[in-house]
Amino acid sequence: MRATSEVQENNRVKLTVEVDESEISSALDSVVKSLGQQVRIPGFRPGKVPRKVLEARMGGAGALRSEALREALPEFYAQAVVETETDPIAAPEIDITAGEEEGPVTFEAVVEVRPNVSVAGYAGLTATIPSPVLTDADVEAQIDRLRENDGELVEVERPILSGDFVTLDLVGVDDAGEQVASADDYLYEVGSGNIIAELDDVLGGAKAGAELEATGAPEGSDPITFSVTVTKVQEKQLPEATDEWAAEASEFATLAELRADLSDRISRIKVVQAQMALREAALSSLVDLVDDAEVPDALIDAEVNERIHDLSHRLEAQKLSIEQFLSATGQTGDELVEALRVDAQRAVKVDLGLRAVALAEAMEVSDAELEEEFAKMAEQYGTTPDSIREQLDQAGRTPEVKAAQLKSKAAAWLVENVTVVDEDGAAVDRSLLETNMAEDEEAITAAEAAAEEEE
Repeated sequence: MRATSEVQENNRVKLTVEVDESEISSALDSVVKSLGQQVRIPGFRPGKVPRKVLEARMGGAGALRSEALREALPEFYAQAVVETETDPIAAPEIDITAGEEEGPVTFEAVVEVRPNVSVAGYAGLTATIPSPVLTDADVEAQIDRLRENDGELVEVERPILSGDFVTLDLVGVDDAGEQVASADDYLYEVGSGNIIAELDDVLGGAKAGAELEATGAPEGSDPITFSVTVTKVQEKQLPEATDEWAAEASEFATLAELRADLSDRISRIKVVQAQMALREAALSSLVDLVDDAEVPDALIDAEVNERIHDLSHRLEAQKLSIEQFLSATGQTGDELVEALRVDAQRAVKVDLGLRAVALAEAMEVSDAELEEEFAKMAEQYGTTPDSIREQLDQAGRTPEVKAAQLKSKAAAWLVENVTVVDEDGAAVDRSLLETNMAEDEEAITAAEAAAEEEE
């Protein structure tokens, strides 16, 4: 088999593929063998049906050849994709131009390919990350959080302030006047917005004994009018940060020892958070360089479908359906797809941007690097590197493996070459980011937990 490629307009490539008659004969033999096992003809055992009998049963030699071509062309096309290093992003349009009835076969496959986008300015990008520098305020904020855990509610007679805890008797009615909520002695933190934001507005400045009314729509609900009576106002009083408190609240005997431990842990966490944010910030800056008009819908659609497929699998593992997920999240199917499409478009722009950087920097994947990747995949799937390569070649996916390695190199280059600044725009000394993340499991776990909590 021989294949050539010709670039056409609108990110399309035409592959011209010539298949030798011997390869077509092998494809015919394969189809005959397969049909011989499937077709049941009186007087013949499965697998023993003569070829002429099969031809007659199929409608003649031409019909059998057509079936063989139908079965074999996808594999020949996949081989042509690998041979010409074509990167298709959609199904091809295949047209047999010669040999449909006999002899060698020639076919053309016109397919949309991944475009090469422009990322002018990629070498001068800036990545904004959280500062890795520990401040006294960071330590004091953590001290305050620990004190918050030991705080006590104390009744006060002054007007209500945000952050106070008030005890309420409340009744909620809908627009039709039907009671839809009620509670007595409900403890509520003013300013939290956990009922409706409008309630916080009327509580501010009121005192114990006040009777108030507020109307608003809780998230995902119709408007409700709440009538409340304030029965008690309390403020949280925190313990003083002393050696005695530190000894009771931690494993340290003094406040100084507690501060020193917090300084060490927070410092490591801030460095890990900055490291984790650097790659994402660099990619976000790169994404801004990719014009939306250069992003093919075919790539976005494929990414959306992959994300829906992944979501379905994760829901199945939790014994949930898509319908149950939509109901629980209060969205329609169209809204879900639209949300996924936004993320998918960004993912595609990252993909195109990294490929563009790799091309601009003339990055390459050596045979040794490719073989190393095949070895890793073989170990993961319990097979041999040769088997992995053969499977990928047959499926036309070897270029994907090389592309993934190129994108990894491009991302590493980008992280190494962006200008790094903190959220105030001040330059960040890269030496502050030098720590061994592989060995600092505690800091990584804490940083990931903080990210999840924020999300």
